[in-house]
Amino acid sequence: MSVLFLTVVIDLIGFGIIIPIMPFLAPQLGGDDFDIAMIIAIYSVFAGVCGPFWGKLSDRLGRKPIILTCLAGTALSYVLLAFSTSLTEIYVSRAFCGLMAGNFGVASAMIADLTTPQNRAKGMGLIGAAFGLGMVIGPFMGGVLSGDDMDFTRPAIAAACLSLLAMTAGSFFLKESLLKEQRQQLQQHNDQAPTQSLLAMLKNTGNTLLICQYFIHNTCVSMVGYLFPLMVRDQLSWGPKEVGIVFGIQGIIMALLQGGVIGRVSSRFGELRCLMFGVSFMLTGLLCFSLIADNTSSILASVFITITGATFCMPMLNTLTSKRTPPHLRGRMLGTTTSMSAWGRVCAPLLGGAVLGFGGYSFAWLAGALFATAFLAWVVSELYKPARDTALDY
Repeated sequence: MSVLFLTVVIDLIGFGIIIPIMPFLAPQLGGDDFDIAMIIAIYSVFAGVCGPFWGKLSDRLGRKPIILTCLAGTALSYVLLAFSTSLTEIYVSRAFCGLMAGNFGVASAMIADLTTPQNRAKGMGLIGAAFGLGMVIGPFMGGVLSGDDMDFTRPAIAAACLSLLAMTAGSFFLKESLLKEQRQQLQQHNDQAPTQSLLAMLKNTGNTLLICQYFIHNTCVSMVGYLFPLMVRDQLSWGPKEVGIVFGIQGIIMALLQGGVIGRVSSRFGELRCLMFGVSFMLTGLLCFSLIADNTSSILASVFITITGATFCMPMLNTLTSKRTPPHLRGRMLGTTTSMSAWGRVCAPLLGGAVLGFGGYSFAWLAGALFATAFLAWVVSELYKPARDTALDY
């Protein structure tokens, strides 16, 4: 798992480099706020369509070759982005990057392969810590590399190099978690079982509403990724460097929480109670954005509260999903979670942009808070259901 951790960290540093520059890239080429929303959304559209495909393919071919393939494709997409000279080329490069965005779901499936239900939250926290660490270094590097002159070629080339580095390290050091004999057993099980549609799989495993929470969670988080840079650009005259520093500091908080706190807290209080805490904190932050964020201190406090709460959510969701999914469906199910997360990242900029144009930032943040309220209602309903049969934990 340590090698997988390092591979994911390097990959996500490359992903994180792009975050602070995207809201400032389109205007350089004649785009407006709508183009910013669409550039963010198009990546997630393709990630949403392809997520289940990569997960299901990893069940058949193994986790490692899929991770390496996605890393190679991601590196190529960053090269295309680096040399884009028009909005059309940016759209194409981000669409291709989304097409190759299968790593997080497949890495989560690999963690599920390597852990038991009892220590899975700790393993998912490790992947979360890798995400957090990538979000420490990546956005900071992106902001610094773009510089005051907002040169976006340097960050994109750096992202491509990091993806190639992760692919090289994974090729030599990452071991396959789903061995050939295991894949054959799973394939035999699938051959003997009746073919299930995606909806049938969700219904039969009882995960339909659980999967929907990935969409809601990522809608809320992506609201921050879309609205925060625009808000500080308009109200504080910030650029990508300042945005990158803020995301970098938040990434440190994420890494500390997910690497050293979440596993221990979840083992004591349970996944659903930890999830309820995280969603409540996230909702509080979004409401602060809507109601009181009108200066530097209140804006920064709001972003830290929102993302700190969101940090607790994803490891808990992944743990619940993996426990409630039989092994032969694990890759496909976690690929589906990646897809639902991606559709949330599609919804956020489109919804945020539409509401922003209609009612300003306060109403746009309030739309995110409404999604978080629905998330919290589901968690509370699950928490007070009769205890699940432990035999359903895989």
